[in-house]
Amino acid sequence: MAVTVHPLSVKEVSVPKQFTYPFCYEPHPLCVAAADEVRRYLAQHPEWHDELQRGKMFGVLIVKMANELGFLAAFSGTLDGKTQHEYFVPPVFDLMAPGCYFQEEEAAISCINRQIAALQSTLQPSPLREKMSEELSAYREQMRQHKAERDVLRQNASHLKEEGREEQLVRQSQFEKAEYRRLKLSWEERIAADEVSLREAQHQIELLQQERHERSIALQQWLFQQFVFLNALGDEKALPDLFRPAIPPSGAGECCAPRLLQAAYRNGLQPLCMAEFWVGVSPSDELRIDGHYYPACNSKCRPILRHMLKGLDVEPNPLLADREKLLSQLYIIYNDGELAVVSKPAGLLSVPGKDDQPNARDALKSAIPSAKGPLIVHRLDMETSGLMLIALTEQKYHELQDLFLHRRIRKVYHALLEREMPKGQEGTISLPLRPDFDDRPRQMVDKQHGKPAETHYRVLDNRDGHALLELRPITGRTHQLRVHCAHPLGLNNPIVGDRLYGRPAGRLMLHAYAITFEDHSFTDTMNCVL
Repeated sequence: MAVTVHPLSVKEVSVPKQFTYPFCYEPHPLCVAAADEVRRYLAQHPEWHDELQRGKMFGVLIVKMANELGFLAAFSGTLDGKTQHEYFVPPVFDLMAPGCYFQEEEAAISCINRQIAALQSTLQPSPLREKMSEELSAYREQMRQHKAERDVLRQNASHLKEEGREEQLVRQSQFEKAEYRRLKLSWEERIAADEVSLREAQHQIELLQQERHERSIALQQWLFQQFVFLNALGDEKALPDLFRPAIPPSGAGECCAPRLLQAAYRNGLQPLCMAEFWVGVSPSDELRIDGHYYPACNSKCRPILRHMLKGLDVEPNPLLADREKLLSQLYIIYNDGELAVVSKPAGLLSVPGKDDQPNARDALKSAIPSAKGPLIVHRLDMETSGLMLIALTEQKYHELQDLFLHRRIRKVYHALLEREMPKGQEGTISLPLRPDFDDRPRQMVDKQHGKPAETHYRVLDNRDGHALLELRPITGRTHQLRVHCAHPLGLNNPIVGDRLYGRPAGRLMLHAYAITFEDHSFTDTMNCVL
């Protein structure tokens, strides 16, 4: 179907030379202008207000048709219970279309669910079970009392032997045990006869559950095959082929980026740049901020976009840029042959990742060839700069690990936050964290399943509208400081340059400033820009 290309009223803004690298970007001014238009359009629909307040991701794609520029708009999932609205591009596959096989089969599965629920409501165990429990419990108590009496008699063993009572006591014990088994078997036979209808219902439930499982699997496989994605070369691939050998996650293909690119390709439009932004309040677990731009998710979108971007001239991954410059900024500030302390620049991985990116471990192996240990004792986020402890021997590695385990290594970070805060304010943030399994490496606040995470903070100063904080992590969870600063239940004030939990900027303004343990104390000002 044809899509609506919205006009852009932007003057003196140059067209980008390359298409957006969707996993790490700063939104192009054209995308910002288009996003503003989308927000104005949303404001004209008060019937969507409550749903938008709960939060939703939207996206814009700047396109070229003939010699004119315009933009496409998209939302993720559904809006107002629908997958299609005239202003927005259609889904890659509309599973809510009238007469769709998905709807019919989903209705059949729902019918099975109702049948199972109705049968489960009739499952009532026989009242004889309670009577059996009472009688067997009383008999066990009687056996216990008799055993206690026999134990008293056995205290005079020679007397029992002379009178032949030991064998009598043994026979009594054996008889009671056999009688207990006969009693239990008798009850079980009576209950089995009384629960014939119960077992029939349970069997029927098992058959229905098996049917539901088989139909659900078949429906999911069918649905995956319906999501077929184009790229700029005109090649098509279905969802299973893009994720093979893994199984596509639920909701794959329903995000904004694949919808936008698919609509452009289907309608012969040239994609120029793209951005996704959040509207509404942040969910209680996944941290999103109204008006902020976000990269495409990894678990659902990366395999799809890897295919869809083929044929476009895409910006290089900025995280891979300036490789040699990054390595030249990795400074060894202490080395005693067993322990080294280095200053890591922002943008350098601590350990090797999936891509061929420079990392501190490999660089240090080359710089200190005499090192025998695993080297990396703890990590810093790639975007965080500052101090790292390096073990140059196996023994020192285990010593440092033990110090971290018992929290005898104290670390101090400096961070610049987006907004000012009262100077001298301090406190402790306690928000449990776990990975966002659908969008790694993002972390989520999860009070039920998250691991405890605590951070002490103190406001040192305010600079040009930004608060400068001292952060002391009590625990060491992934992205702990970033989430604790940005989350509404934390400081509700993201760190400047936090592309995952705040707004992208030149760099993440988070620096591991000091580290202290035993008789060692180090500070780092070499890679700090705060």
